[in-house]
Amino acid sequence: MLEEIGFTEIEVSAPFDTFGGAGGEKNARAFDVSGYTFMAVKPM
Repeated sequence: MLEEIGFTEIEVSAPFDTFGGAGGEKNARAFDVSGYTFMAVKPM
């Protein structure tokens, strides 16, 4: 999707825990939910 709108040099991080200590942590664990960081360049 990022490439389709013109981004290049796309990088995606390893998965990380964004729900530790949150109210929905139990549900996040049940569905194996993780966060990811995206980094990309949009040429001018």
